[in-house]
Amino acid sequence: MNKTTNSRKVNVSQLNSVTVRFAGDSGDGIQLVGSQFANATAIAGNDLSTLPDYPAEIRAPAGSLAGVSGFQISFGDESVLTPGNKPDVLMAMNPAALAVNLKNLEKGSVIITNSDAFTPAALEKAGYASNPLEDGSLANYRVIGVPVNALTEGALKDSGLTRAQILKCNNFYLLGLLYWMYGLPLETTQAWIKTKFKKIPELAAANNKVLMAGFDYAETTEIFDARFQLKKSPVVPGKYRNLTGNEAAAYALITAAKLLKKKLFYGSYPITPASEILQTLSKHRAKDVVVFQAEDEIAAMCSTVGAAFGGELAATGTSGPGLSLKCEALGLAVIAELPMVIVNVQRGGPSTGLPTKTEQSDLLQAVYGRHGECPLVVMAASSPADCFHTTLEAARIAVKYMTPVIVLTNAYLSNGSEPFRIPKLSELPKFQISPLPDPADYKPFMRDPETLARPWTWPGLAGYEYRAGGLEKLDVAGGISYDPLNHEVMTNLRADKVARVVKEIPPTKIHGQAEGDLLVVGWGSTYGAIKTAVNEARKAGLSVSSIHIKHIFPMPPDLGTIMRRFRKVLVPEENSGQLRMLLRSAHMLEPLGLNKVQGQPLNSDEILAKIQEILRGN
Repeated sequence: MNKTTNSRKVNVSQLNSVTVRFAGDSGDGIQLVGSQFANATAIAGNDLSTLPDYPAEIRAPAGSLAGVSGFQISFGDESVLTPGNKPDVLMAMNPAALAVNLKNLEKGSVIITNSDAFTPAALEKAGYASNPLEDGSLANYRVIGVPVNALTEGALKDSGLTRAQILKCNNFYLLGLLYWMYGLPLETTQAWIKTKFKKIPELAAANNKVLMAGFDYAETTEIFDARFQLKKSPVVPGKYRNLTGNEAAAYALITAAKLLKKKLFYGSYPITPASEILQTLSKHRAKDVVVFQAEDEIAAMCSTVGAAFGGELAATGTSGPGLSLKCEALGLAVIAELPMVIVNVQRGGPSTGLPTKTEQSDLLQAVYGRHGECPLVVMAASSPADCFHTTLEAARIAVKYMTPVIVLTNAYLSNGSEPFRIPKLSELPKFQISPLPDPADYKPFMRDPETLARPWTWPGLAGYEYRAGGLEKLDVAGGISYDPLNHEVMTNLRADKVARVVKEIPPTKIHGQAEGDLLVVGWGSTYGAIKTAVNEARKAGLSVSSIHIKHIFPMPPDLGTIMRRFRKVLVPEENSGQLRMLLRSAHMLEPLGLNKVQGQPLNSDEILAKIQEILRGN
């Protein structure tokens, strides 16, 4: 049933974009309703960017500040590149959700609350001495209190469900209300409810009824004096789906294996926030997709090395602590010169750190974090959809150059989502593997003259047997060698091979003028915030441009030339300055830094303020 039209006359305002934040207890289904809202905006034709934000505890104490879960989404036209800096609308399920998020709201923002949740006990737990919905402390905001619990119970009074089951549906009441507010279709969520609860039809009926009840409440009451229509994003024709970064990485690995006509082996140990890659691939297990949940990170990495040795496309995924444990076996992959992809979904560290929060602090670990001279390729994805393209490119480079490739994403990209256009087969990259020589001419470490890649052989190929292991290899012949000069030759060959990957890097695209006062250099998840900030600065007449680096090691060959065309270089990072250190070392420059290590992504306001500070001499 399509209920996107309204019968009573209300003002309809058109907006370029809007930012909405859902917040409540971890048990309130905040991530669920946020995801459904995101899917509805995607179906409506909007660009979108999301930021799930949840506590590390599986179930923090209900109603506590530490237990607040959030899901932020910005949606609208093509100007949407980030989940937004500050919410225009906050949907707070309880007092704690309001207390945690109020500091991030601008005056005049809309606050929609479940007023039934503001009980004396809940207020005390959230640190309120009085009810903020009644004491005037929210006078500078547009506050809409809705007795959601009572209304949900009323809608389901004849459902036969227990009171606890009924109240579990109240998040859909507010979701329906927001669908009316933004003119979004109900059908996508209704279809999801039907599928999700197909084995429990009474729950499917209850959630659907509550969703429609929330929509009807907004339609028939006068709590809103306006509703909003978001401008749609112009899109390239094609088939789209809303994907998280982790899902995109998983589908890229499947795609790469299909293009190679090989099996995909994914060996992994569950770790936040990378576990969804494992879970997504598990849904697609088949004869050509083998998923192995290992007992620990070391076993996961060793199994991945074994799969690459066996001649299949091998991959693993982890986060920073897991990458630490994988490093010794990664050295085995480097010295054996085996192709594989390692997806590192970065989170706040060190140690367990902030396991559900985002950071970019594994950059130096990825580039240098192994013993010995142990080079490999490092790449970084810039958006949830780009996790597909970057991971697919990583697989292509891995098999072409016979090397491990690390793909850096982070919690923001992996859990965030955006519309992804499913590429046509003709748009996918071509995978190249050096043909095997005649068995009579075969030597395990003979090399392709262009890439320096050794032949990719595997057990069972008659005439291509060789000795595998972690001891140094004799150049060309591949036997064990302790000769000092041979070790230096092999060390240099492995380094030169990785250095030749620079041939795969396209010319760097400059956003803005080719020279000027300031160049903003970014990598990874800062892409959207940097581009948004640079656009605003350029509108204000400031001489600023930006570039974004996908290839971390080796770096783009034109990088130094581009940076020297600008008077100053700024590097925003969600770490203490790791890319800045690499740039300084490689190009003898002194870039300026903007560093944030708070478990939250840099936003465009922060970057714009730094640009203004630099260019206006403040």
